[in-house]
Amino acid sequence: MSISSPGNHAIVRGFSPEEAPTSAPAQRHDAATLLDDPEEWGTFGRPLKGSQTHADGSPVCWESFVVLEGMHCAACALAIEDALKQVRGILDVDVSAATHRARVEWNSAEVLPSQWMAAVRKAGYRCLPAMDALLREQRLHESRRALWRWLVAGFCMMQVMMYAWPAYQSTPGDLSLEMETLLRWASWVISLPVMFFACGPFFSSALRDIRERRVSMDLPVALGMLITFVVSTLGTFDPAGPFGAEVYYDSLTMFVFFLLSGRLLELRLRDRTAGALEAVANRLPDSVERRLAGSDDFERVTTRRLRVGDVVRVLPGEAFPADGVLVAGATQADEALMTGESRPVDKPVGALVCAGSYNLRATVEMRVEQVGDATRFAQVVALMESASLQKPRLAQLADKVARPFLVLVLLAALTAALWWWPSSPSHAAMVAVAVLIVTCPCALSLATPVSMLTAAGTLARNGVLVRNLQGLESLASVDTVVFDKTGTLTRDGLSVTGVHESSNPSLNRAQSLALAEALARRSLHPVSRAVAAYGRASAELGDGWMFDSVEEVSGAGVIATARNPALFDSPMTLRLGSASFTNAPLRGDGVQEAVLSLEANGRNQILLRFDLCEDVRSESFAVVKALQDAGIRVELLSGDNPSVVERVAGLTGIVHAHGGCTPQDKLARLKSLQAEGRHVAMVGDGLNDGPVLARAHVSFAFGRSVPLAQSRSDFVVMGDRLELVWQSRLLARRTMGVVRQNLMWAAIYNALCVPLAIAGYMPAWLAGLGMAASSLLVVLNAARLARDPELSAVHAIATETFQHWPSTPTAGLASEPI
Repeated sequence: MSISSPGNHAIVRGFSPEEAPTSAPAQRHDAATLLDDPEEWGTFGRPLKGSQTHADGSPVCWESFVVLEGMHCAACALAIEDALKQVRGILDVDVSAATHRARVEWNSAEVLPSQWMAAVRKAGYRCLPAMDALLREQRLHESRRALWRWLVAGFCMMQVMMYAWPAYQSTPGDLSLEMETLLRWASWVISLPVMFFACGPFFSSALRDIRERRVSMDLPVALGMLITFVVSTLGTFDPAGPFGAEVYYDSLTMFVFFLLSGRLLELRLRDRTAGALEAVANRLPDSVERRLAGSDDFERVTTRRLRVGDVVRVLPGEAFPADGVLVAGATQADEALMTGESRPVDKPVGALVCAGSYNLRATVEMRVEQVGDATRFAQVVALMESASLQKPRLAQLADKVARPFLVLVLLAALTAALWWWPSSPSHAAMVAVAVLIVTCPCALSLATPVSMLTAAGTLARNGVLVRNLQGLESLASVDTVVFDKTGTLTRDGLSVTGVHESSNPSLNRAQSLALAEALARRSLHPVSRAVAAYGRASAELGDGWMFDSVEEVSGAGVIATARNPALFDSPMTLRLGSASFTNAPLRGDGVQEAVLSLEANGRNQILLRFDLCEDVRSESFAVVKALQDAGIRVELLSGDNPSVVERVAGLTGIVHAHGGCTPQDKLARLKSLQAEGRHVAMVGDGLNDGPVLARAHVSFAFGRSVPLAQSRSDFVVMGDRLELVWQSRLLARRTMGVVRQNLMWAAIYNALCVPLAIAGYMPAWLAGLGMAASSLLVVLNAARLARDPELSAVHAIATETFQHWPSTPTAGLASEPI
């Protein structure tokens, strides 16, 4: 069925069978058939880089992301990992107890998604592809079920407390035997919905653990609930028996209510704090309006069906579904996630728009240029997915402790029951229940990952992507920061201020500029981008040149082999870079330049010399001063002329500056600092500084300088603000403070409450309250990291500095060689 609207020439077509919404049960296909369709694999994963291909060209190895239901602690995560690793064809597995997500690498020649998902199901958990619609449906379904169980437990708890209140207030003899028996039976009846509905997840998880011969947090909790109910039931049916002195329905319903309250709040907080990945991934619309071929009408199709060349219509408030070019209409876009720019960006006809950015003003039409993994949005999501599933060192240690800890809990409960049994079987049973419930390794397991994931989400909102969660721990202990110059302390946008021709060149000025533009556009370095921009501005495009090879020589320049049959009969070697790299004579005026040279028939010719200038960032002095005031040593390492480096160091307040450094010199200096026992952070452009970034304890790269997939840093700064480095350090220190608080709280809680429970001083309801509060406190403490860190120190220094800052660009400041 289709509905045509004459007013806007839009056609809304019914979804094709393969696009049927998953929330409509009547339209669902067989799950295994859908999951095993290779065309669907890209919706919840991507091919592994470097993977072999089948005969039809499709990749063999895949990396898929799934959402897990039914897991509650680190022991559950370990159980899922164990189940998947036993499946043939599974290459690697990472499961996060904090986000309830998993990353699975698998070989499609040996196993299919339905098969390894069946292994998860056999282990007692539900596995769903991490697709937008499924995620939203699963989150809503999980939240509704948790809310209903909580409501039932709360209602029944209040009713049971009403029946238990007379026993609390009466003295021996006040209540008749018939009345006491009636109240017990009423409490028993009201407790049944709690046991068979509200406690359902605890019992199903415990049965799964017994069947799989393992231990998770739900096993001792379910045992505690079952023992309490059985003891109380025996006391109700046989008041004269060994368990007839007292019943504990009030304690049972209270601690079930407290546990469910804790899990419900934890679920909501987890979605707010550790749910940054879902919030980013859900930016893309599920469906878009695509123009029909040869017509002005539009049809609504799912976003994943878009192809390069399609024209789509984007309404105000919608996100752009792919990278593309505006072909009709002008608007403003919110590109905060992609570029770190918080202000709306004007987008006239012909402007580039990126997937995941929001259309703010008007209805526009765009032509799709990049889809799927080729978009920058996909790279951002991939980085965040990878980081969210990493296990920092402290989290790995907590996971190793979780299972042995649970075994000790069971042994402690059994020992306590045996100790108290001779004096009172009923009291012995309740002591065992208190021991089983009060101990909580959940708080210990969540202490580190929830805090770090919350911090990573906060940084992502502010324009910093965390590639490595362990980098947060390293950043908190940094005592030395080493800056590169170009693109970090100075603005990323270089400009060409002058062009000089050599005498008797083999190409005229226009041809040389066209050649420089063609070569420069194949490089990512700021100098190359400046040369390419100058060539485009001069309307000299090198489209006639064909390049056989292009190689970036770190710290020197770009070398290429190119052909142009219209000008030369044979291939030539081209160089664009520093004077020494191109074998050009050095200039004595101290101006930084990029040189274009041509080698043909054994002869080297200098074609053009480009004069360059750049601006020192106005916030550089403030950031450096804030770091130094915090007791951090700041150094500058650059490949530029030492005199230029000294000038930049003077403007930014850096005392230790080194110019003329090759990449090997930078690496040697970094090793020297580390040999002194210093913890070093490196801030570079992400391309030339790759080896140094990889060697440093923690590293930053500015995202505009290099494709995200190629960045080797721990943090990628998407925005163009240097103070984000300072902000990241502030948040890293706060994060590790919260982690230490969480770990200390978990340790103190278990050290105090377990002995009290064994000694019989902690009733079951109080044990349930303590267990719920322990996990909840950890998550609430981590939620404090969702607040943006204060930048008052940087802003105060910047305000004081701006009135003395040079009002004109620092022309002539050298950029470091390509």
